[in-house]
Amino acid sequence: YNDKINSVIIESSVTSIADYAFFSCISLSQVTFESPSSLKVIESFAFGLCDSLTSLIIPDSVTTIESNAFVDCRALKQLSIPSSITLLTDCFQNCMSLTKVTIPSSVEMIGNNAFSGCSSLVDVKIPSSVKIIGNNAFSECTSLVGIDIPSSVNEIGNYTFMNCSSLSNVSIPTSVSEIGEKTFAYCSSLKEISIPSSVTKIGNNSFAECSSLELLTIPASVIEIGCYAFLKCTSLKKIVIPASVKKIGVSAFSNCPSLDEISIPSSIDQD
Repeated sequence: YNDKINSVIIESSVTSIADYAFFSCISLSQVTFESPSSLKVIESFAFGLCDSLTSLIIPDSVTTIESNAFVDCRALKQLSIPSSITLLTDCFQNCMSLTKVTIPSSVEMIGNNAFSGCSSLVDVKIPSSVKIIGNNAFSECTSLVGIDIPSSVNEIGNYTFMNCSSLSNVSIPTSVSEIGEKTFAYCSSLKEISIPSSVTKIGNNSFAECSSLELLTIPASVIEIGCYAFLKCTSLKKIVIPASVKKIGVSAFSNCPSLDEISIPSSIDQD
């Protein structure tokens, strides 16, 4: 903790910034990296809780940003992620003022909690290099309106977009085979979702309390619908369950008061 440091210059010879190096430097508003930078690693919590830091250009030399490196930088509005990064961990969690993120085409995985709690985030561009979006990666991004998931993504984790309460438009690619637990739970502005024909499992609570969800088509590829999958989808009016489905979990469609038509195949093994 230090409340007197206002600015920092990282000299070009520095190769790493250690754990907690500037943690809770609440007055730190400017970080300058000397050019050409030799910086390779920004370690865990290095700039965590730097409440006055509003913008940051991470140099192209950086290859690793460790867990929670910028956690709770609540004033951070502008961010440049270098094209040398391949993995984004939970490094920007709770950056509540961050409005836009461009993820470079070098990134292959958006890790667990990467942008969780970035409640002002409106615009995210996910490049076609990304293969995995981890658990909670964009959960609690309450200003996020829409997101395009590229066809390169083959895994979307649990809770990934949970409580993205402004999310009204999302595209799931045919490369995805499973919608995880609470992936879209509490997305109260989501009116329509197209589940691709590659999906075989809709996980527990996947769309729970998506209170605006009206239209839903379950493709013939789906074998299992998890427990509470559509719990409290209060606007859902009609659903057709294909003959491919063998299992519907407990209370999968519980408390859906607008649901007046549902077609269930005879092959169901209901819990």
